[in-house]
Amino acid sequence: MQLEPHLTQLFINNKSSIVLTITDQPPSVTVYNPATGELISDLIPVAGNEDVDEAVACANEAFKPNSPWRQMTHTERREILLRFADLLEANQERLAYLTRLTLGAPYLPFGKSEIGTAIGCFRSPALATGNVFILKPSEKTPFMAAELGKLVLEAGFPPGVFQVLTGDGSTGAALASHMRVAKALAAQSNLKRVTLELGGKSPAVVFGDANLENAVKWAVNALVTNSGQICFAATRVFVQSRIYDKFVAAYVERLKAKKEVLGDPEAPGTEIGPVVDKAQYDRIMGIISSAKENNDGKVLTGGQRGYFIEPTVFAETDKTSFIYKEEIFGPVAVINKFDTEEEILELANDSKYGLMAGVFTQDISRALRLSSLIDSGVVGINCISTISFSCPFGGTKESGLGRENGEHALRAYTEPKTILINMAY
Repeated sequence: MQLEPHLTQLFINNKSSIVLTITDQPPSVTVYNPATGELISDLIPVAGNEDVDEAVACANEAFKPNSPWRQMTHTERREILLRFADLLEANQERLAYLTRLTLGAPYLPFGKSEIGTAIGCFRSPALATGNVFILKPSEKTPFMAAELGKLVLEAGFPPGVFQVLTGDGSTGAALASHMRVAKALAAQSNLKRVTLELGGKSPAVVFGDANLENAVKWAVNALVTNSGQICFAATRVFVQSRIYDKFVAAYVERLKAKKEVLGDPEAPGTEIGPVVDKAQYDRIMGIISSAKENNDGKVLTGGQRGYFIEPTVFAETDKTSFIYKEEIFGPVAVINKFDTEEEILELANDSKYGLMAGVFTQDISRALRLSSLIDSGVVGINCISTISFSCPFGGTKESGLGRENGEHALRAYTEPKTILINMAY
Protein backbone atom coordinates (compact mmCIF):
# COMPACT_ATOMS: atom_id res chain seq x y z
CA MET A 1 0.00 0.00 0.00
CA GLN A 2 1.38 3.42 -0.97
CA LEU A 3 1.63 5.77 2.02
CA GLU A 4 2.63 9.41 2.26
CA PRO A 5 6.28 9.65 3.39
CA HIS A 6 5.56 11.45 6.66
CA LEU A 7 3.38 8.54 7.84
CA THR A 8 6.43 6.29 8.07
CA GLN A 9 8.79 8.84 9.61
CA LEU A 10 9.50 10.26 13.03
CA PHE A 11 8.44 13.83 13.87
CA ILE A 12 11.24 15.58 15.76
CA ASN A 13 11.60 19.33 16.27
CA ASN A 14 8.82 20.10 13.74
CA LYS A 15 10.46 17.99 11.03
CA SER A 16 9.68 14.54 9.68
CA SER A 17 12.82 12.42 9.62
CA ILE A 18 14.16 8.90 9.32
CA VAL A 19 15.70 7.18 12.34
CA LEU A 20 19.18 8.21 13.41
CA THR A 21 20.28 4.64 14.13
CA ILE A 22 23.47 4.15 12.15
CA THR A 23 22.79 0.94 10.22
CA ASP A 24 22.08 0.08 6.60
CA GLN A 25 18.73 -1.36 7.66
CA PRO A 26 17.27 0.54 10.64
CA PRO A 27 14.82 -1.53 12.71
CA SER A 28 11.18 -1.26 11.69
CA VAL A 29 7.72 -2.54 12.61
CA THR A 30 5.31 -4.25 10.23
CA VAL A 31 1.58 -3.52 10.35
CA TYR A 32 -1.35 -5.19 8.60
CA ASN A 33 -5.00 -4.40 7.99
CA PRO A 34 -6.73 -6.78 10.46
CA ALA A 35 -9.91 -6.82 8.36
CA THR A 36 -8.20 -8.16 5.23
CA GLY A 37 -4.75 -9.34 6.30
CA GLU A 38 -3.25 -6.95 3.73
CA LEU A 39 0.26 -5.65 4.40
CA ILE A 40 0.02 -1.93 5.09
CA SER A 41 3.70 -1.21 5.72
CA ASP A 42 6.87 -2.89 6.92
CA LEU A 43 8.68 0.44 7.24
CA ILE A 44 7.32 1.88 10.50
CA PRO A 45 10.50 3.24 12.12
CA VAL A 46 11.61 2.05 15.54
CA ALA A 47 13.10 5.08 17.29
CA GLY A 48 16.35 4.09 18.99
CA ASN A 49 18.35 5.66 21.79
CA GLU A 50 19.82 8.28 19.47
CA ASP A 51 16.38 9.36 18.32
CA VAL A 52 15.08 9.49 21.89
CA ASP A 53 18.09 11.57 22.95
CA GLU A 54 17.51 13.97 20.05
CA ALA A 55 13.79 14.37 20.78
CA VAL A 56 14.34 14.84 24.51
CA ALA A 57 17.07 17.44 23.85
CA CYS A 58 14.73 19.36 21.53
CA ALA A 59 11.91 19.15 24.07
CA ASN A 60 14.13 20.48 26.84
CA GLU A 61 15.28 23.31 24.56
CA ALA A 62 11.64 24.18 23.88
CA PHE A 63 10.95 24.23 27.63
CA LYS A 64 13.72 26.64 28.60
CA PRO A 65 12.52 29.83 30.33
CA ASN A 66 13.54 32.03 27.39
CA SER A 67 12.04 29.75 24.69
CA PRO A 68 9.20 30.97 22.44
CA TRP A 69 6.79 28.47 24.06
CA ARG A 70 7.58 29.54 27.62
CA GLN A 71 7.57 33.24 26.70
CA MET A 72 4.08 33.04 25.23
CA THR A 73 1.20 34.54 27.14
CA HIS A 74 -1.71 32.30 28.10
CA THR A 75 -3.76 34.00 25.38
CA GLU A 76 -1.17 33.26 22.69
CA ARG A 77 -0.91 29.63 23.76
CA ARG A 78 -4.70 29.36 23.81
CA GLU A 79 -4.92 30.62 20.23
CA ILE A 80 -2.52 27.91 19.03
CA LEU A 81 -4.47 25.23 20.87
CA LEU A 82 -7.76 26.50 19.42
CA ARG A 83 -6.27 26.42 15.90
CA PHE A 84 -5.09 22.88 16.60
CA ALA A 85 -8.59 21.93 17.80
CA ASP A 86 -10.07 23.35 14.58
CA LEU A 87 -7.59 21.32 12.53
CA LEU A 88 -8.45 18.15 14.45
CA GLU A 89 -12.13 18.72 13.74
CA ALA A 90 -11.55 19.54 10.08
CA ASN A 91 -9.41 16.41 9.64
CA GLN A 92 -11.37 14.03 11.86
CA GLU A 93 -12.39 11.73 9.01
CA ARG A 94 -8.80 11.31 7.87
CA LEU A 95 -7.56 10.78 11.44
CA ALA A 96 -10.27 8.19 11.98
CA TYR A 97 -9.32 6.49 8.70
CA LEU A 98 -5.63 6.35 9.61
CA THR A 99 -6.50 4.83 12.99
CA ARG A 100 -8.92 2.31 11.53
CA LEU A 101 -6.42 1.25 8.87
CA THR A 102 -4.55 -0.97 11.33
CA LEU A 103 -7.04 -1.06 14.22
CA GLY A 104 -9.99 -2.41 12.24
CA ALA A 105 -12.55 -0.33 14.13
CA PRO A 106 -15.67 0.54 12.08
CA TYR A 107 -16.30 4.13 11.11
CA LEU A 108 -19.73 4.29 12.76
CA PRO A 109 -18.56 4.28 16.41
CA PHE A 110 -15.72 6.70 15.57
CA GLY A 111 -18.06 9.08 13.80
CA LYS A 112 -20.37 9.30 16.80
CA SER A 113 -17.61 10.11 19.32
CA GLU A 114 -16.04 13.34 20.38
CA ILE A 115 -12.82 13.90 18.45
CA GLY A 116 -11.00 13.61 21.79
CA THR A 117 -11.96 9.96 21.94
CA ALA A 118 -9.77 9.25 18.93
CA ILE A 119 -6.91 11.49 20.07
CA GLY A 120 -5.88 9.53 23.13
CA CYS A 121 -2.78 11.52 23.98
CA PHE A 122 -4.81 14.71 24.41
CA ARG A 123 -7.07 13.42 27.14
CA SER A 124 -4.48 14.91 29.51
CA PRO A 125 -3.83 18.61 28.89
CA ALA A 126 -0.04 18.55 28.98
CA LEU A 127 0.18 21.23 26.28
CA ALA A 128 -2.53 23.42 27.79
CA THR A 129 -0.52 23.74 30.98
CA GLY A 130 2.57 24.88 29.06
CA ASN A 131 4.47 21.61 29.02
CA VAL A 132 6.22 19.95 26.08
CA PHE A 133 5.16 16.53 24.90
CA ILE A 134 6.67 13.46 23.24
CA LEU A 135 4.11 10.97 21.96
CA LYS A 136 5.03 7.32 21.50
CA PRO A 137 1.96 5.68 19.88
CA SER A 138 1.21 1.99 19.94
CA GLU A 139 3.20 0.15 17.29
CA LYS A 140 -0.13 -1.38 16.20
CA THR A 141 -1.69 2.00 15.29
CA PRO A 142 1.09 4.45 14.34
CA PHE A 143 -0.35 6.46 11.43
CA MET A 144 -2.73 8.83 13.19
CA ALA A 145 0.07 9.96 15.51
CA ALA A 146 2.32 10.63 12.52
CA GLU A 147 -0.44 12.72 10.94
CA LEU A 148 -0.73 14.78 14.14
CA GLY A 149 2.80 16.05 13.57
CA LYS A 150 1.66 17.60 10.31
CA LEU A 151 -1.26 19.33 12.06
CA VAL A 152 0.97 20.51 14.92
CA LEU A 153 3.15 22.25 12.37
CA GLU A 154 0.15 23.83 10.67
CA ALA A 155 -1.27 25.03 14.01
CA GLY A 156 1.91 26.98 14.75
CA PHE A 157 3.47 25.14 17.69
CA PRO A 158 7.14 26.09 18.13
CA PRO A 159 9.76 23.40 17.40
CA GLY A 160 10.21 20.77 20.11
CA VAL A 161 6.86 21.35 21.82
CA PHE A 162 5.14 18.28 20.38
CA GLN A 163 7.06 15.36 18.86
CA VAL A 164 6.21 11.83 17.71
CA LEU A 165 8.46 8.78 18.07
CA THR A 166 7.13 5.54 16.63
CA GLY A 167 8.56 2.20 17.65
CA ASP A 168 8.09 -0.87 19.79
CA GLY A 169 8.57 -1.53 23.49
CA SER A 170 12.24 -0.62 23.30
CA THR A 171 11.32 2.93 22.28
CA GLY A 172 8.88 3.28 25.15
CA ALA A 173 11.44 1.91 27.58
CA ALA A 174 14.07 4.37 26.36
CA LEU A 175 11.66 7.28 26.86
CA ALA A 176 10.40 6.13 30.24
CA SER A 177 13.90 5.60 31.62
CA HIS A 178 15.41 8.78 30.18
CA MET A 179 16.74 10.96 32.98
CA ARG A 180 15.64 14.20 31.27
CA VAL A 181 11.98 13.16 30.96
CA ALA A 182 10.05 14.67 33.88
CA LYS A 183 6.77 12.75 33.66
CA ALA A 184 5.59 9.63 31.87
CA LEU A 185 2.26 7.91 31.29
CA ALA A 186 3.97 4.53 31.81
CA ALA A 187 6.04 2.65 34.38
CA GLN A 188 9.82 3.02 34.61
CA SER A 189 12.75 2.32 36.89
CA ASN A 190 14.10 5.81 37.61
CA LEU A 191 12.24 8.37 39.69
CA LYS A 192 9.70 10.53 37.88
CA ARG A 193 6.04 11.41 38.23
CA VAL A 194 3.71 9.01 36.50
CA THR A 195 0.08 8.72 35.50
CA LEU A 196 -0.89 5.12 34.84
CA GLU A 197 -4.06 3.99 33.12
CA LEU A 198 -4.03 0.22 33.39
CA GLY A 199 -6.45 -2.69 33.03
CA GLY A 200 -9.99 -3.33 34.13
CA LYS A 201 -12.61 -6.00 34.67
CA SER A 202 -15.61 -3.72 35.09
CA PRO A 203 -18.73 -5.11 36.81
CA ALA A 204 -22.22 -4.23 35.58
CA VAL A 205 -24.62 -4.78 38.51
CA VAL A 206 -28.28 -5.18 37.52
CA PHE A 207 -30.92 -5.15 40.27
CA GLY A 208 -34.38 -6.62 39.92
CA ASP A 209 -36.05 -3.20 39.67
CA ALA A 210 -33.79 -1.96 36.86
CA ASN A 211 -35.15 -0.83 33.52
CA LEU A 212 -34.38 -4.06 31.68
CA GLU A 213 -34.13 -2.60 28.19
CA ASN A 214 -31.76 0.14 29.34
CA ALA A 215 -29.56 -2.26 31.32
CA VAL A 216 -29.29 -4.71 28.43
CA LYS A 217 -28.49 -1.94 25.94
CA TRP A 218 -25.67 -0.52 28.07
CA ALA A 219 -24.24 -3.93 29.01
CA VAL A 220 -24.13 -5.05 25.37
CA ASN A 221 -22.64 -1.83 23.99
CA ALA A 222 -20.10 -1.80 26.82
CA LEU A 223 -18.86 -5.22 25.67
CA VAL A 224 -18.71 -4.79 21.90
CA THR A 225 -17.32 -1.24 21.57
CA ASN A 226 -14.00 -1.46 19.69
CA SER A 227 -14.43 -5.25 19.74
CA GLY A 228 -14.08 -5.23 23.51
CA GLN A 229 -10.63 -3.61 23.30
CA ILE A 230 -11.25 -0.87 25.85
CA CYS A 231 -9.92 -0.93 29.39
CA PHE A 232 -13.32 -0.21 30.97
CA ALA A 233 -15.45 -2.71 29.03
CA ALA A 234 -18.24 -4.29 31.09
CA THR A 235 -16.89 -7.83 31.14
CA ARG A 236 -18.40 -8.96 34.47
CA VAL A 237 -22.20 -8.85 34.58
CA PHE A 238 -24.06 -9.58 37.82
CA VAL A 239 -27.85 -9.87 37.72
CA GLN A 240 -30.20 -10.20 40.69
CA SER A 241 -31.67 -13.71 40.76
CA ARG A 242 -35.33 -12.76 40.28
CA ILE A 243 -34.69 -11.28 36.80
CA TYR A 244 -31.59 -13.31 35.90
CA ASP A 245 -33.23 -15.56 33.28
CA LYS A 246 -35.13 -12.69 31.70
CA PHE A 247 -32.03 -10.51 31.53
CA VAL A 248 -29.81 -13.28 30.14
CA ALA A 249 -32.33 -14.07 27.40
CA ALA A 250 -32.51 -10.41 26.30
CA TYR A 251 -28.72 -9.93 26.68
CA VAL A 252 -27.86 -12.96 24.56
CA GLU A 253 -30.50 -12.12 21.94
CA ARG A 254 -29.10 -8.62 21.55
CA LEU A 255 -25.51 -9.91 21.34
CA LYS A 256 -26.49 -12.43 18.69
CA ALA A 257 -28.10 -9.60 16.71
CA LYS A 258 -24.72 -7.83 16.78
CA LYS A 259 -23.40 -10.54 14.46
CA GLU A 260 -25.31 -8.80 11.69
CA VAL A 261 -23.27 -5.61 12.16
CA LEU A 262 -19.92 -7.41 12.46
CA GLY A 263 -17.76 -7.19 9.36
CA ASP A 264 -15.80 -4.92 7.05
CA PRO A 265 -14.95 -1.71 8.95
CA GLU A 266 -15.31 0.25 5.70
CA ALA A 267 -18.86 -0.98 5.03
CA PRO A 268 -21.80 1.26 6.00
CA GLY A 269 -23.62 0.02 9.07
CA THR A 270 -20.73 -2.01 10.47
CA GLU A 271 -20.46 -1.61 14.25
CA ILE A 272 -17.98 -4.37 15.18
CA GLY A 273 -14.71 -4.85 13.34
CA PRO A 274 -11.84 -7.28 13.83
CA VAL A 275 -9.49 -7.26 16.80
CA VAL A 276 -6.31 -5.32 16.22
CA ASP A 277 -4.02 -8.09 14.93
CA LYS A 278 -3.34 -11.83 14.79
CA ALA A 279 -1.48 -11.85 18.11
CA GLN A 280 -4.48 -10.36 19.92
CA TYR A 281 -6.85 -12.69 18.07
CA ASP A 282 -4.79 -15.75 19.03
CA ARG A 283 -4.63 -14.61 22.65
CA ILE A 284 -8.41 -14.08 22.97
CA MET A 285 -9.32 -17.31 21.19
CA GLY A 286 -6.80 -19.17 23.34
CA ILE A 287 -8.48 -17.88 26.50
CA ILE A 288 -11.93 -18.82 25.18
CA SER A 289 -10.78 -22.32 24.19
CA SER A 290 -9.11 -22.85 27.56
CA ALA A 291 -12.25 -21.76 29.41
CA LYS A 292 -14.34 -24.19 27.37
CA GLU A 293 -11.94 -27.07 27.99
CA ASN A 294 -11.86 -26.33 31.73
CA ASN A 295 -15.67 -26.01 31.92
CA ASP A 296 -15.26 -22.58 33.52
CA GLY A 297 -18.79 -21.64 32.52
CA LYS A 298 -21.66 -22.32 30.14
CA VAL A 299 -21.15 -20.74 26.71
CA LEU A 300 -24.29 -18.83 25.73
CA THR A 301 -23.12 -17.29 22.48
CA GLY A 302 -19.93 -16.60 20.58
CA GLY A 303 -17.69 -17.67 17.73
CA GLN A 304 -15.17 -16.36 15.26
CA ARG A 305 -14.70 -15.44 11.61
CA GLY A 306 -11.16 -14.60 10.56
CA TYR A 307 -9.88 -11.92 12.97
CA PHE A 308 -13.54 -11.13 13.72
CA ILE A 309 -14.54 -12.49 17.12
CA GLU A 310 -18.24 -12.64 17.81
CA PRO A 311 -19.29 -11.41 21.29
CA THR A 312 -18.86 -14.38 23.62
CA VAL A 313 -20.59 -14.92 26.98
CA PHE A 314 -19.91 -17.48 29.71
CA ALA A 315 -22.68 -17.94 32.30
CA GLU A 316 -22.49 -19.31 35.85
CA THR A 317 -18.74 -18.86 35.70
CA ASP A 318 -16.20 -20.38 38.06
CA LYS A 319 -15.05 -17.40 40.15
CA THR A 320 -11.51 -18.77 40.40
CA SER A 321 -11.08 -19.12 36.63
CA PHE A 322 -8.83 -16.98 34.45
CA ILE A 323 -11.73 -15.85 32.28
CA TYR A 324 -13.61 -14.56 35.36
CA LYS A 325 -10.68 -12.81 37.05
CA GLU A 326 -8.38 -11.48 34.32
CA GLU A 327 -8.73 -8.74 31.71
CA ILE A 328 -9.11 -10.29 28.25
CA PHE A 329 -9.30 -7.11 26.14
CA GLY A 330 -11.78 -8.61 23.74
CA PRO A 331 -15.57 -9.10 23.38
CA VAL A 332 -15.80 -11.74 26.11
CA ALA A 333 -18.02 -11.42 29.20
CA VAL A 334 -19.01 -13.56 32.17
CA ILE A 335 -22.48 -13.37 33.72
CA ASN A 336 -23.52 -14.55 37.19
CA LYS A 337 -26.44 -14.03 39.56
CA PHE A 338 -26.67 -12.49 43.04
CA ASP A 339 -29.37 -11.97 45.67
CA THR A 340 -28.47 -9.26 48.18
CA GLU A 341 -26.62 -5.94 48.33
CA GLU A 342 -24.07 -7.43 50.71
CA GLU A 343 -23.39 -10.27 48.29
CA ILE A 344 -22.96 -8.07 45.23
CA LEU A 345 -20.63 -5.69 47.07
CA GLU A 346 -18.36 -8.61 47.86
CA LEU A 347 -18.56 -9.92 44.30
CA ALA A 348 -18.00 -6.53 42.65
CA ASN A 349 -15.02 -5.70 44.86
CA ASP A 350 -13.47 -9.17 44.63
CA SER A 351 -11.09 -8.12 41.86
CA LYS A 352 -7.59 -6.73 41.61
CA TYR A 353 -9.02 -4.12 39.22
CA GLY A 354 -11.05 -1.03 40.05
CA LEU A 355 -11.47 1.10 36.94
CA MET A 356 -15.21 1.29 36.34
CA ALA A 357 -18.52 -0.17 37.49
CA GLY A 358 -22.18 0.29 36.68
CA VAL A 359 -25.23 0.02 38.95
CA PHE A 360 -28.60 -0.46 37.28
CA THR A 361 -31.59 0.23 39.53
CA GLN A 362 -34.50 2.66 39.86
CA ASP A 363 -33.81 3.08 43.59
CA ILE A 364 -31.56 6.15 43.64
CA SER A 365 -30.75 5.74 47.34
CA ARG A 366 -29.46 2.23 46.73
CA ALA A 367 -27.57 3.40 43.64
CA LEU A 368 -25.78 6.14 45.58
CA ARG A 369 -25.10 3.85 48.53
CA LEU A 370 -23.51 1.17 46.36
CA SER A 371 -21.62 3.69 44.23
CA SER A 372 -19.80 4.93 47.32
CA LEU A 373 -18.97 1.39 48.47
CA ILE A 374 -17.84 -0.19 45.19
CA ASP A 375 -14.06 0.10 44.99
CA SER A 376 -13.81 1.68 41.56
CA GLY A 377 -12.49 4.98 40.23
CA VAL A 378 -15.63 5.58 38.15
CA VAL A 379 -19.17 4.34 38.80
CA GLY A 380 -22.08 4.84 36.41
CA ILE A 381 -25.69 4.78 37.60
CA ASN A 382 -27.90 3.18 34.95
CA CYS A 383 -24.95 3.39 32.55
CA ILE A 384 -21.45 1.92 32.21
CA SER A 385 -18.31 2.11 30.07
CA THR A 386 -18.65 5.80 29.27
CA ILE A 387 -16.60 8.83 30.26
CA SER A 388 -16.95 12.61 30.37
CA PHE A 389 -13.92 14.67 29.42
CA SER A 390 -14.81 17.25 32.08
CA CYS A 391 -14.63 14.66 34.89
CA PRO A 392 -11.63 12.80 36.31
CA PHE A 393 -11.06 9.32 34.89
CA GLY A 394 -8.85 6.65 36.43
CA GLY A 395 -8.86 3.57 38.60
CA THR A 396 -8.04 2.12 41.98
CA LYS A 397 -5.99 -0.97 42.87
CA GLU A 398 -4.23 -2.36 39.77
CA SER A 399 -6.28 -0.24 37.38
CA GLY A 400 -4.05 2.77 37.55
CA LEU A 401 -2.44 5.66 39.36
CA GLY A 402 -3.61 9.24 39.12
CA ARG A 403 -6.44 10.71 37.07
CA GLU A 404 -6.93 11.98 33.54
CA ASN A 405 -9.40 14.66 32.38
CA GLY A 406 -10.89 17.55 34.31
CA GLU A 407 -9.15 19.62 36.96
CA HIS A 408 -7.16 16.62 38.21
CA ALA A 409 -5.40 16.36 34.85
CA LEU A 410 -4.41 20.03 35.01
CA ARG A 411 -2.85 19.41 38.41
CA ALA A 412 -1.06 16.30 37.14
CA TYR A 413 0.89 18.40 34.61
CA THR A 414 1.77 21.28 36.91
CA GLU A 415 3.84 21.68 40.07
CA PRO A 416 2.57 23.53 43.15
CA LYS A 417 4.84 26.40 44.16
CA THR A 418 4.94 28.41 47.39
CA ILE A 419 6.28 31.99 47.28
CA LEU A 420 6.87 33.68 50.66
CA ILE A 421 7.37 37.45 50.88
CA ASN A 422 8.88 39.11 53.91
CA MET A 423 7.07 42.46 54.19
CA ALA A 424 8.73 43.45 57.45
CA TYR A 425 12.29 44.09 56.28
